[in-house]
Amino acid sequence: MTYFTRRASLCAMTAALSVGLGLGMTTALTGPAHAADTVTIGYAVSKSGPSATGAGITTIPNYELWVKEVNAAGGLKMPDGSQRMIEVIEYDDRSSNQDLVRAIERLATQDKVDFILPPWGTGANLAIAPLMDRFGYPQLAVTSVTDMAPDFVKRWKRSFWMLGGGHDYAKGLAEVLAAAKAAGTFNGKVAMISVADGFGIDLVKGARPAFAEAGLELVMDETYPLGTSDFAALMSEAKASGAGAFVAFAYPPGSFGVTKTAQSMGYNPEVFYIGVGGAFPIYPGIADGKAEGVMSIGGVDGNSPAIQAYFEKHTAEIGTPPDSWASSITYASLEMLQQAIERVGLDHAALAEEFSTGTFETVLGTTKLEDNQLRDLWWVGQWQGDHFTAVNPADRAGATAPVIPKPEW
Repeated sequence: MTYFTRRASLCAMTAALSVGLGLGMTTALTGPAHAADTVTIGYAVSKSGPSATGAGITTIPNYELWVKEVNAAGGLKMPDGSQRMIEVIEYDDRSSNQDLVRAIERLATQDKVDFILPPWGTGANLAIAPLMDRFGYPQLAVTSVTDMAPDFVKRWKRSFWMLGGGHDYAKGLAEVLAAAKAAGTFNGKVAMISVADGFGIDLVKGARPAFAEAGLELVMDETYPLGTSDFAALMSEAKASGAGAFVAFAYPPGSFGVTKTAQSMGYNPEVFYIGVGGAFPIYPGIADGKAEGVMSIGGVDGNSPAIQAYFEKHTAEIGTPPDSWASSITYASLEMLQQAIERVGLDHAALAEEFSTGTFETVLGTTKLEDNQLRDLWWVGQWQGDHFTAVNPADRAGATAPVIPKPEW
């Protein structure tokens, strides 16, 4: 049995349908799709467009690694002891929620896949949640930060939210900054910018009250449109504000852009914190080898043998390390799926119940969801040496003390 893959972009699919030529898919199938001895797993994810960087580092490599591992071991185990190979149907959503929704509809109604894996990003997961619920598929929303998760699990009972809420990350950062202020390593003033999209909106809503409660002074609070590439004016304002901490709740392009701009203008606050992308293995290269001391969202316990083994495996199989935030959580969600299928099979209701109530052994350790949410998470990490290591919650085993002030660029 071979590893089956079918790929198509929504633009190619739309064009093909419009002229009646079928789907325009390339296919490696050697027999009929959905054979009795296969499990068909589908997903639509950003292989092109502005979300491709995040998806290409956090999501796609873990999907490919997991499928390769499972099929190399003979396939997914079923409750009756049999094994089934995984067949993958994959679409490029082109970083467009409109294309993403069309792809999910196709996966559910035409491809009729056994399971649908989630896209990358908060906005993308929110966009498909009603569809996933309508079609009855469990949704493992791994890369989605939202404070609305407790409400969403009531509205969409087969949805599972595994990356926490904006208030969690904001509170964690506020704790780090408050401790630094008390230690005299930071002046208590914060300059904050945020992307005007799902992730940035959620984080900044949590940050404003969290910073105030921690006794921090917010001297700059600006938003910028999704797709912004020139950060010179915002960074000049931040530099002139006198803030000892710069905070950017940004997607990868923004995180990378503010880093390069800060370096070019010699902006060296005691705390430099960026959003998504800061924990990516490519970040030290983006920072011209000067990532030391930069803080970002997430982190991992670098002393965990399971995390170390996962990093080694990912690097060997994919050719690059995973990110140090959501990659391991993405992989853990796939381990949960694998164990749930072995226990209860492919019935969607049974799988959803198992995700809600089951206990799983994953790269994160013993993993159990609380009210359909993963809550045992790292909120703040920092580049220290060659590793992005977790620094908050400070009282959690595996946490490292933060280094403040950070070295100058």
